[in-house]
Amino acid sequence: MSTAEMEMYKSYIGRGSQRLMKRKRGRSAEPDPIDQPPAKRWAGDQGVYLSYNSRPDVGVEQRLESPIIGLKNFNNWVKSVLISRFAQPALASSPYSGRGSGPGRGSGKVLDMGCGKGGDLNKWAKAKIKELLAVDIASVSVDQAHCYREPLTKGFAQHQLSTPLDVVSMQFCMHYAFESEEKARCMLNNVSRWLRPGGIFIGTIPNSEQLLEHLHEVPSNSEDLSFGNEIYRIRFEERDHDGVYGHKYWFFLQDAVEDVPEYLVLWDNFVQLAAEYGLVSVYKEEFHQVFAEHQEHRDFAPLLTRMGVVDQNGESSMDEDQWEAANIYIAFAFKKQ
Repeated sequence: MSTAEMEMYKSYIGRGSQRLMKRKRGRSAEPDPIDQPPAKRWAGDQGVYLSYNSRPDVGVEQRLESPIIGLKNFNNWVKSVLISRFAQPALASSPYSGRGSGPGRGSGKVLDMGCGKGGDLNKWAKAKIKELLAVDIASVSVDQAHCYREPLTKGFAQHQLSTPLDVVSMQFCMHYAFESEEKARCMLNNVSRWLRPGGIFIGTIPNSEQLLEHLHEVPSNSEDLSFGNEIYRIRFEERDHDGVYGHKYWFFLQDAVEDVPEYLVLWDNFVQLAAEYGLVSVYKEEFHQVFAEHQEHRDFAPLLTRMGVVDQNGESSMDEDQWEAANIYIAFAFKKQ
């Protein structure tokens, strides 16, 4: 995006904060969300975790035809930035890299919590890691929610955890743990207990501050506490909530998420809680800030084109609705003391 275009849209969405929105494409001609076939379904209110495994594997070609392919590409670009900036240095400096290394062997050990169908495997392969542990909630055991209820030793053999982790990654899934303090603490214990000193915890979560701003903008006499556009919709169950856990809303994202319950992650509370587990915040930026900070970087600028976020002319593959959906998220990194 040019400087002029960035200036044009700098006041979009929110108060006093720049948001990305570049409308090079028209609005999506797809039908409204209510006309879409369900992508994910939940039985009752048990297991509030995104069951990506319940979606059929449609193949690469059909995925490329997704009406939100530009948004998906942008989200993947943000994750690539996180991995390159924070995970790769931790991997490169791993004191355990030399064990059993040989030709073609990488360095460092990664835990991908909430890995889904392995969408980040290529990113970790390009980071040339030595070992990857991946865990997710199978659709048949959603109600067990192992990542947030049980220690990692229930999912991995002891020898798999004998060498400390250099990086833990939780992409678009950590907020499901904030249904309760118990689950949030279990999640952070699973992150920190096996992470070496100096190791890195990276992730992406919805921006609670922005979501609450939108909620407060809903007219006071409205019974419908929802907002969004043709791509995404968020619906809160209550305007005000006591405490810092369990503030639930329902989230819909076209061709990805079918109206599932999620929970706000209040940032200050998250930072304080993480500190109890030896995790110190080193990075927090909204997605539009990640873009503004890295769009001209010698490595990340070409990656925007290679990953299909922009074309050869620098024009965005997303319409304004997709930009708005992207901008409800933040990227973060913590370091283990």
